[in-house]
Formats: sequence, C-alpha cells, structure tokens
Amino acid sequence: MSTPDTSAGTAGAHFTPTGSFAAATDRRRVVFATVVGTTVEWYDFFIYASAAGLVFGQLFFEPAGPQFATILSFLTVGISFLFRPLGAFIAGHLGDKHGRRFVLMITLVLMGAATALVGLLPTYDAIGIAAPILLILLRILQGISAGGEWGGAVLMAVEHAPTKRRGLFGVSPQIGVPLGLLLASGMMALMSILAPGDAFVAWGWRVPFLLSIVLIAIGYYVRRRVDESPVFREIAARREQTRTPIVRLFRRHALLVVLAALIFAGNNAVGYMTTGGYIQNYSTNPDGPLGLERGPVLWAVAGSAVTWLASTWCAGWLSDRIGRRTTYIIGWVLQLVGVFLLFPLVNAGTVWSLFAGVAVLTIGLGFTYGPQAAYYAELFPASIRFSGVSISYAIGAILGGAFAPTIATALVQATGTTWSVTWYLAGMTVIGLIATLLLRDRSGIPLGPDHEAEQERSPIVGASRA
Repeated sequence: MSTPDTSAGTAGAHFTPTGSFAAATDRRRVVFATVVGTTVEWYDFFIYASAAGLVFGQLFFEPAGPQFATILSFLTVGISFLFRPLGAFIAGHLGDKHGRRFVLMITLVLMGAATALVGLLPTYDAIGIAAPILLILLRILQGISAGGEWGGAVLMAVEHAPTKRRGLFGVSPQIGVPLGLLLASGMMALMSILAPGDAFVAWGWRVPFLLSIVLIAIGYYVRRRVDESPVFREIAARREQTRTPIVRLFRRHALLVVLAALIFAGNNAVGYMTTGGYIQNYSTNPDGPLGLERGPVLWAVAGSAVTWLASTWCAGWLSDRIGRRTTYIIGWVLQLVGVFLLFPLVNAGTVWSLFAGVAVLTIGLGFTYGPQAAYYAELFPASIRFSGVSISYAIGAILGGAFAPTIATALVQATGTTWSVTWYLAGMTVIGLIATLLLRDRSGIPLGPDHEAEQERSPIVGASRA
C-alpha cells in the first residue's frame, strides 16, 4: 500500500499556517486560475487557427492561388507546433528550477502579445511578402508560449490536488481547451454577424485578436494571486532542484517520453479537425462540396465545444474512480466511432448534420483528453516532472495536430474523397490506443520528492521496476 502523498494531497496545509481550510481555499483559487489562464491561452491559439481556415489564405497568401493559399495558411498553423518543443524545453528547465507559477506568468504574456499583434498586422496587399513573414514569426511566438503553458498549468492543478481527486482537479487545464474553442468560435461567429461579408475580411476578423489584450490582463491578475505548487515549494526548500532536468529526463526516460507523446498525438490529430480550422474551411469553402455559410458553421463548432467540455470533465472525474488507463481505453473506442461518423454527417450538407458530426467526435476527444493532466503528472519523477510533461506534450502535438489540417487538405485534393482523411484519423487513434496499452496505470502514486525512488520505476509494460 502506498504511503500517503503529503505534498500533493491534503498537504496544502503543510505549508499553510491556517490549516486545511486555507488549503482548500487555495485549491479552489488554483482551479479557477488554471481554467481562466488556459482558456485565454487557447482562445488566442484557436482564433488564429479559425482565421487561417477562413481568411488568412486570401489576405496573406493570395498570390499562391486559391487551393495552394489554403494549404499555406494551414501550414502556418502547423509551423507553430514545430516550436512547441523549444517552448517546452525552456519552460521545463525554468519550471523545474524556478517554479511552475513563474513560467505561467511568462507564457501568458507572450501568447497575448503575439495574438494582439496579429490583429494589427497589415495584409499582403499592403506590405507584400513582409506580411506572411511577420505572420509566421508571430505564430512561432504563439507556439513557443503554448509549448510552455500546458505543463505548468497541469502541474499547478494536479500537484495542489488531493490524491483521490487528481483526475478531477487535472480537468481544469483540460477544459480550458474547449472553453478556448467555444470563446474563439463564438467571437468569430459574432463578428460574422456584426461585420458580414467583405467587412469580415476587411476588419471583422481582427477584433477577436485585439480582444486578447483584455483577456490577458484578466488572466495575469488571476494567476498572480495563486501560490506556487506545494511539490515545487518542498523541492525548493530542500534545495533539490535538478541542475539539468532535460538531460536527466532523456537519459532515464526517453522511451516513456515517446509513448506519452504518442498518446497525445492520437487525440491531437483528431481534435485539430475543428481546433485547427479544417472543418470550418472544408464546409464554408465556396469552391468546395458544401458551401455552407460561415456564421452557422462557426456556431456549430462553438456548440461542439460544449459537448467536448462536458465529456472532458466526465472523463477526469471517471478516471479517479476506474483509473486513467481504463478511461483512456474507453475514450479511444469512442473516438474511433466518432472518426467514422464525422464525414458522413458533415457531408450530409446541413449545419445541423455538421454539428452532429463534430459533437459526436468530441465525446471521444473528451475521454482521451480529460485524464491526460493527472496521467502525465503521475508518469514522471517530481524533480523532472515539468520537463517530462511539457516535452511529451509538445512532441505529441507535432506528431498529431501540427499538420493534421494540411494533411487532410492534401489527402482530399489527392484522392477526391474524405474517406482518406477518415482512415488517417483512425490510424492516429489506434496508435494512441497502442501507446496507452504499453503503459501501466499509476493513479494515486505519491507525487512529492519523498517518493522519488518509487516515481523513478518505469511505468512501461515489460520494463524492469527495480
């Protein structure tokens, strides 16, 4: 039987003179701050992907021609993923040496500044080739920020959580993703009403980007009021920070990083059909098979974010009762069903059938995303946990979502059918399932530095546990 985890469970009181009530209050503050901060971060990330699917091809890459301009526009979405590992390496190093909260403040400001500047960027007609170059540079900054944000948010939530409620607490950074998608799609849909037609292309798309300034100010204020993770405070008090956490991570846990990355890749490739703007572009393209109106499609995607949020929360809650691994396996099966139903429903050609397709898809997505925060945190030792969580996530994002919209666009253009995309997404789902089956469940393992030896034992099936 495991020794109770005093650093990550009821242990908030260990550092808080007012006892367990103050600890519980701090935990609620952490959950709120995590939800707000990650929602703002992903709102910034998703309005870019949405704009890439709707207008960036026309505004920044028009000389390439209609079809290739769309591919180039989606490539800028993917390029940011290539820089997520850089953000993860930097944030992991800083987070394992200087704390989770410190990194979260930096990533929030960096993401917000890059997003606001996109909203002010002149188009190709105004400044020529400099416009797409500047757009790509700002997207790279977004990628660096996103690479560092998620790991810090996850550890702040999970390391503050009671041991038996880590899955539920870990949902807080996870639901920031569907909330960010809901907010981003809702703002884009609202602007399509307030600035319809040519006005949306001329200036309407810029407003959601500029709104980021207000949201970042709110997120920064909320995060400043949150205490550092109790696990890191204990590590810092003992002066046990690892000098080179990344070197130690890859020396001892390289295969674990790869498997954890493949788990996220299986979820991320499928999720980026909506969050990466592909479904929005496919269904609204006037030269495409559907030609639906932009506004209703954006509202349908926003509605699917609600079902995604609900299934993500349910999965986190369920993982505390049946284990992370079992919850994931259920999620992969549901996701596979959603993948095969997606395009038959979308291709029915109505907004309601499109909503049904993406909503069904999000049920499986939620079940393969909700347990991830707690699952990742329980895989890695305390002293290198930030690096392990962030880098696994960033690599998984490259393997999964980075170029999923581009791949989907190219597959349809090459084959003339969306079934090619379906089989691609089904393959990524099966890869995620296999990676899950190769890892043991470590639900409830102590997270504090007192249990580093237990945390160092490999969770890979068949590996030595000595």
